[in-house]
Amino acid sequence: MPLANVEPGILYLLPVWLGQDGGPDSMPGLNAEIAKDITLYFAEHERTARQMLRRLIPAIDMPSLEIHRLDKETDQITVSEYVGMIAKGSNAAIVSEAGMPGIADPGALLVREAHAKGIRVVPLVGPSSLLLALAASGLNGQNFTFHGYLPRDQRDRQQALRGIESDIHRTGAAHIFIETPYRNDALFGDILRTCASSTLLCVACDLTQLNEMVCTLSIEAWKKRSINLKDRPTVFILGR
Repeated sequence: MPLANVEPGILYLLPVWLGQDGGPDSMPGLNAEIAKDITLYFAEHERTARQMLRRLIPAIDMPSLEIHRLDKETDQITVSEYVGMIAKGSNAAIVSEAGMPGIADPGALLVREAHAKGIRVVPLVGPSSLLLALAASGLNGQNFTFHGYLPRDQRDRQQALRGIESDIHRTGAAHIFIETPYRNDALFGDILRTCASSTLLCVACDLTQLNEMVCTLSIEAWKKRSINLKDRPTVFILGR
């Protein structure tokens, strides 16, 4: 529980842009109002976090910020120490590398511990590539699963795709997954080789950016198109 006689701080989830396009005016004004009064931050990479905070609040007092590393390698002892800082009364925020903290993001580690210690967690409004892609896909927004990254090994990846497609035919659910951008084309090729011609695939690239593309077609139709996905942040959704 939080320390006796001390009002614990709040842990905010501070969304950031999905790419290089966009400035303070493309984020809710409330986000900047809250962030300008916070000096304690948690992020995967300090440099990226500072860039994002400068982008959100151009006049931010950068030397006053305390930014701690929070990534998939962060151990439970360190996470507990971070929550202890908030329990002592400091408001804090998690900054993602892109989009919403805690969604395809290691911020969930700190959020879970904050709940366990009675710390209030407040998500702020901002972009989530997964929800934006699903909303624009035309696929099942009532029943969907996010898989994160599919297996890197091609044989295992193709087996995972066959399992996903089997569930699609059984339930009609949408299945969402992502890939490291430089491996997008390899994943796309495996989807075309593995899935049935009638299965629908949504490819959502560079969401909220100037080169944004969202397109849902059958596998058969995709095979007739030429597309280069390398190094483009992309969300893939399979459905029917």
